[in-house]
Amino acid sequence: MANTYDLIIIGGGPGGLSAAIYGGRAKLKTLVINKGTIGGLVNTTREIVNYPGYVHISGPDLMKDFHNHAQSFGVEFLKDEVVNVDLSHEEKVIFTKKGKMLSGKAVIIACGSEPRLLNIPGEKRLRGSGVAYCATCDAEFFAGEEVVVVGSGDQAIEEGMYITKFARKVTVLVLHDQGVLDCNKVSAERAFNNEKMEFIWNSTIEEVLGKDQVAGVKIKNLKTGNSTELACQGVFFFVGMLPSTKFLQESGLKIDAKGYIPVNELMETNLEGVYAAGDNRTKYLRQVVSSAGDGATAAVAAERYLEELNVFNNSVLQSEKDVLLLFENALVNESLEFGTLLAEVAGGEGRNYKIVKVDTATKKNLAQKYEIQAVPAVVVLNKGKEIKRLVCSMDKEQLRAQLG
Repeated sequence: MANTYDLIIIGGGPGGLSAAIYGGRAKLKTLVINKGTIGGLVNTTREIVNYPGYVHISGPDLMKDFHNHAQSFGVEFLKDEVVNVDLSHEEKVIFTKKGKMLSGKAVIIACGSEPRLLNIPGEKRLRGSGVAYCATCDAEFFAGEEVVVVGSGDQAIEEGMYITKFARKVTVLVLHDQGVLDCNKVSAERAFNNEKMEFIWNSTIEEVLGKDQVAGVKIKNLKTGNSTELACQGVFFFVGMLPSTKFLQESGLKIDAKGYIPVNELMETNLEGVYAAGDNRTKYLRQVVSSAGDGATAAVAAERYLEELNVFNNSVLQSEKDVLLLFENALVNESLEFGTLLAEVAGGEGRNYKIVKVDTATKKNLAQKYEIQAVPAVVVLNKGKEIKRLVCSMDKEQLRAQLG
């Protein structure tokens, strides 16, 4: 198949770019597919002060460094949107919106997340015309004007305080009783002391008003049921994020109720050769630095998986002899002693066997594939098909009889 890669990374944010750097450096033929601007949501961040090595840098500049670093290792980039995948086989197939079909031996999903929409009247229609989801991107456009913030979590309150640097007044709509916010206590205290911030309690937004530009909002009081209108020139929605994983719904990949992808410490999903990194996976911290770490882990794990796959294909599937797949552990003396005995017995009397050793400490994928619970263990294969399993006895005659 044309357009075949060792590693395909879906998403060009910090997780995907970090994975690309590691993949390229490992000499893997690596492709990054990104539907938008390289860097993802980080490009909407005007100021980053907590990424190691950078005292102060903008999101776009940091992502430019990531991008250039990946390109220096020969990583390829494709601007397109993944709409469907087939991850069920050794060769994973990716289908894009522009009609491309791409094949990869390993796939890292790093497609990130996007702002949650309330889908109220006027929200979509006026997006970009007063409706916004990123304070650091758009706050300066509302200098001297009045702005409404929807939400009371950490993001809403902290972004709302940032908006006060530009706006004349920021009104926060809060679902809860007076004085109750969902953010941390430090941010709440700072917000209450901010002279430019006001709060409307027990309320939600019903509609964004305006023809071509935002002119106000319609607010409903949750206790009285009454609706009122408030004039403003901008509305910022901070009501959570959603993982961008809809295209994976029918893929067989395990996804939780919120749309996030569960992984283990190696960023492995429930499908062999498929990994998830960054904001689309289940995790505690969603920051640039944690996404970058995810990407590095996923790429190294993918590299080792591909190495195991190549060794297995070359040593086992193409062998003319029956293969004795010996699972051992270099730290377990019993398994090493058995390996010596097996080599002696299998190599004697003109027997037609090839021994392939698998260290379960480093080649965990093969051990999991064959459900190896303890070492030593021997699986007998013919052209990759399992014939039987040996009882790993140190009795030479018993072992010889099994091989006979």
